[in-house]
This record gives sequence, C-alpha cells and structure tokens, in this order.
Amino acid sequence: MTKLDSNKKKKEDSLLNTAFSLFTAQGVSKTSISDIASKAGVAKGTFYLYFKDKYDIRNRLVSHKSTQLFRAALESLRASGRKMSYTEKIIFVVDDILDQLNENKSLLTFISKNLSWGIFKNALTTPLKNDDIDFKDIYTEMIADAPYEIDQPEIMIFMILELLSSTCYSAILYNEPVTLAELKPYLYRCIENMIESHYIKDKPSV
Repeated sequence: MTKLDSNKKKKEDSLLNTAFSLFTAQGVSKTSISDIASKAGVAKGTFYLYFKDKYDIRNRLVSHKSTQLFRAALESLRASGRKMSYTEKIIFVVDDILDQLNENKSLLTFISKNLSWGIFKNALTTPLKNDDIDFKDIYTEMIADAPYEIDQPEIMIFMILELLSSTCYSAILYNEPVTLAELKPYLYRCIENMIESHYIKDKPSV
C-alpha cells in the first residue's frame, strides 16, 4: 500500500468510526455530515470523496459491522471442531451472533434499527472494502451445504433475519417477553421449522 493509499484509508476509517460513534450516541437523523466531518478532523468536502451522503455511510457501517459479527461467529464454528448438520451449523452461527450482540447493546441497537433486506442484498453484490468478508461466498456456501435443494432460499434467509431482528431486540434490551436465554430454545425451534419447510426433499442437493 502506497503512502497515498494509506492516508486515504485512514481518512475513510476515521469517517466510519466517527459516524458510528455519533449514530449510536444520537441517532442517524440527528447527525449531520458536518458533525461527522468535523469530529473526524476532515473538511466536509472530503466526506463526499468517500460517501454519497450520510445514508450511504450508514449502509456501509451496517454491512461492515454485520460482517464482523459473521466473521467472529464463523471462526467460532470452525474452532469448535464439532461435526454438525446443516441446521445445527446455522443455529450455532445465530447463537454466537446473539451472544455478541448481548455483549454489545449499542451495536444491537444500531444494526436492528438500520438493517434491511435491501442493505443485506447490497452486501451480496458490493465489492469488498478493507477487511469485510464476502457475504456472497457465505450465502452461496450456506445454500450449497444444505442436504436438499432449498425452495426460495432468499425468502428463507429473509424470514430468519426478520425473526432475529424482531424478537431478540426486546429480549436483549428489555428482557421482554422473556430473557434471551429463555427465548433461545423457542427461537431455534422456529428456525429449524423454517429451514425444514423450505427443503424440496425429492431433490437432494448436489
């Protein structure tokens, strides 16, 4: 990496880190581009060299923070050394991510308020940035690893994401309707049923 590239990366990282700090402290709507640029120590015009607007940097942050969660969960899965079924692997990853979010409630709040299927799909097609992992590879590998062909895999993943987002937010932040630990068995049963309902069992995966 040249010195110029290094300086560009430092400015971009500074903008991302500053935006995340401001977004989690006061919300996206109350944060201006001027706030981000000023606190990051760059000119406002510099912001536009890296991002179109504050929603662009928000989407990048959601994607980036999500990949960090997935990376840690996948590393835990590989390190476990356990032999697991397709469904067990998905639940292991989900469980690890939930535990990470339970330890970082500000990250949970930011992602839950801003994650959408559109952002997730964008992560499947957007070129990698810095240390992000390739969501497209993970998505393809998840589908290919299934023992049967999956009917409408995007719908299945969408439903799992929506279930996690809607149920775990209240459980983690407010222990409502129950604690996360109490919710998990029911949550994982629902995920198992979702996956099972999407299998086309007369078409084994190849």
